[in-house]
Amino acid sequence: MAEYKTIAVTKEDDLALVSVERPKTLNALNSEVLTELDAAFDALAGDAAAKVVIITGSGEKAFVAGADIAEMSAMGVSQAKNFAAMWQRVFLKIEQFPKPVIAAVNGFALGGGCELAMACDIRIASEKAKFGQPEVTLGIIPGFGGTQRLPRLVGRGMAKMLIYSGDMIDAQEAYRIGLVQKVVKPEELISEAKSLARRILSRSANAVSLAKAAIDRGMDMDIASAMQHEAFIFGTCFANRDQAEGMSAFLEKRKAAFTGREK
Repeated sequence: MAEYKTIAVTKEDDLALVSVERPKTLNALNSEVLTELDAAFDALAGDAAAKVVIITGSGEKAFVAGADIAEMSAMGVSQAKNFAAMWQRVFLKIEQFPKPVIAAVNGFALGGGCELAMACDIRIASEKAKFGQPEVTLGIIPGFGGTQRLPRLVGRGMAKMLIYSGDMIDAQEAYRIGLVQKVVKPEELISEAKSLARRILSRSANAVSLAKAAIDRGMDMDIASAMQHEAFIFGTCFANRDQAEGMSAFLEKRKAAFTGREK
């Protein structure tokens, strides 16, 4: 397994845990974190043993408290555009990752941290978590996908209110508006994320991956095109042995043994 300086990647059976490890800066994102996250997800994509990924932050205070302001403060226009484009590329890689990615949000998820969480498939939050896009208080806008993913998750009006005001919201409000899917006690956060991951792991990995493709691509289509896309992917399931095994197991009243192999 590769050695990293700003993140940690650990394995537990078919589960991989990726943690941002810069607690002194509240896990702020800088160029080194970007490079290492990029490399880690490339490695995990090729790792057949890693079927679900959990992302979290080290320490008790922060998931990721934002991008590193010290690194950005002296940037010019071209540098800032390139910096945003690089982070957008890595977050898009996480969003389009073929395996499920769960954000376990343990504390502050502000700016780039909120944007990282939104790039994940599912967000589980500690009761102590705080969310926000405070970029306007720095004279900038969210640049790592926040102006695009937030309205898709919570609606245009709510996204504008949060982005225009720069206000922070707590975990319960994030749950109310649909930004997170579950709120748990701090000490239960990682175990809850792992419990969900293991439930997903017990299903057909092929079907889960195809479901992700159907949802994510379909959301960017009109409803008629999305339905056609869903029917195509539904049919594709029948080329995989998991379909025959899953249906046979149901009819025979036994637990399915999925392999993901083609017929």
